[in-house]
Amino acid sequence: MTATHDVVLVGGGAAGLRAAIEIAEARPELSVAIVSKVYPMRSHTVSAEGGAAGVIAMGDTLDEHCLDTIAGGDWLSDQDAVEYFIGEAPKELVRLEHWGCPWSRQTDGHIAVRSFGGMKKMRTWFAADKTGFHLLHTLFQTSLKYPTITRYDEWFVTRLLIDDDQRVCGVVAFQLATGRIETIEAKAVVLATGGCGRVFPFTTNANISTGDGMALAYRALAPLKDMEFVQYHPTGLPFTGILITEAARAEGGWMLNKDGYRYLQDYDLGTPSPTPVLKSMELGPRDRLSQAFVHEVERGRTIDTPYGPVVHLDLRHLGAEVIDAKLPFVRELCLKYENIDPVTELIPVRPVVHYMMGGVSTDINGATPLRGLFAAGETACVSINGANRLGSNSLPECLVFGARAGRAAAEFAASTRPPDGSTNTQAEDERRRLERLRSRTDGRDRIADIRQQIQQAMEDGAGIYRDHETLAKSADTLGDLAERAATARIDDHSDTFNTELVAALELQNMLDLSQAIIASALQRTESRGAHQRTDFPARDDEQFLAHSLAWREPDSTCRIDYQPVTITRWPPGERLYGR
Repeated sequence: MTATHDVVLVGGGAAGLRAAIEIAEARPELSVAIVSKVYPMRSHTVSAEGGAAGVIAMGDTLDEHCLDTIAGGDWLSDQDAVEYFIGEAPKELVRLEHWGCPWSRQTDGHIAVRSFGGMKKMRTWFAADKTGFHLLHTLFQTSLKYPTITRYDEWFVTRLLIDDDQRVCGVVAFQLATGRIETIEAKAVVLATGGCGRVFPFTTNANISTGDGMALAYRALAPLKDMEFVQYHPTGLPFTGILITEAARAEGGWMLNKDGYRYLQDYDLGTPSPTPVLKSMELGPRDRLSQAFVHEVERGRTIDTPYGPVVHLDLRHLGAEVIDAKLPFVRELCLKYENIDPVTELIPVRPVVHYMMGGVSTDINGATPLRGLFAAGETACVSINGANRLGSNSLPECLVFGARAGRAAAEFAASTRPPDGSTNTQAEDERRRLERLRSRTDGRDRIADIRQQIQQAMEDGAGIYRDHETLAKSADTLGDLAERAATARIDDHSDTFNTELVAALELQNMLDLSQAIIASALQRTESRGAHQRTDFPARDDEQFLAHSLAWREPDSTCRIDYQPVTITRWPPGERLYGR
């Protein structure tokens, strides 16, 4: 079966929906397909809690937001992209307001903003602590009014199709409900499938976050940029990894060790204050707070649990009224998953993998080096986040660059010829591969076992702190696991909702991306932002003020190149917090 559209969007979260709306509004003559392996309202965007950054408050400036973002990213951010992003973010958030997003407000009716880690001004818009939920609802409902948008809900994309002119011109996907395999041709493809946090064992990411779009691009020989930069969020619940939003600290939560001591004061993050101080203590950047936790473990000042060491997040002094008004979801999560009430009890937390600064390499328009292929959101690396993303920059990034990539893809599609059928052989090869995979019975390894070993290898080798020995060991382990995964057993041979087949495809994506992360981390022999090498503890601007590019070689190995960071107005400097 073959379907034809002008533009195919892979992923139905915030970036994908925003791109679809932009195409429908800018080029209503074009047909748009949204292909998502889950119903769009189940996309991982829905779990974003804290808010979306955009300059609106009196006394705040675009330049201050730029500098906070660039310094937060340890000067690895492309400053032209940052300037564009920060100029557009408030416009996008106002547009969401007009589309119906219920932003929280001050008593006088103006938009309320809260502080967030690493930012010197209060600029984070929020909808209580369910911002992603409301933002995604707004985008999805808005998308429904455009007749040119067609949805393929619960379809899994397995391959990009590339014609004889090296232009991406469609995808192969299968429907989860029936197992039906279909070619979807298009003049342009936009990848917006989110991140790949599930390559680690403890993560705030949903089970669907297996890096599908990144892996599709990587196997089509598009480079992945800055994959070594993996952000740990300092406050996840033990065992589940469920996020306790940074908004809890923005509202005045304290981080305490086993002695009830606000330990962040020992790590050059400022001095304790009863109320929050911007860019200080609990409102430092996520990478620095996560690194401080590791040092507390080394000092024996954490609490041992069956799920590893933890510290405490203390919200008790905020009181029930504030918690119920501004952090109701935090209270709900603690009650349901930890059987504790943050109004009267301490919350056990530990750092958990949260966000990938790296992704498919794109320019400021969302275009990849492959003609006809675009990317946006966490799937992409523009790069505005550099070596460490500041909290509340990710949601507006999805909006700003979702719109920009959608617009660029629409212009490309409007000016190019339709697919010419030269990819028919590729599509048939992919169909046969999927059918062979679904019917495979040999192999002694189970997919779940290999997945667990991938995650452990990543935690051991590419955690908050790394060194050559642990990275190299993980690289060897992943190589062995790749060989075993090639023959892993599949017991479910049915057509209907074959989740084991999906897991096998996701496993290959996870392996490819894990190997790219490790290879990129091995080559960057410095410490910068979320990439901390204990054997190379200093930042090295002379050699590594550059983006890494991971290319997949024909033998499936990974080659690393570098490209310069774009510097416009802010030369590299020291990251200063708490002063």
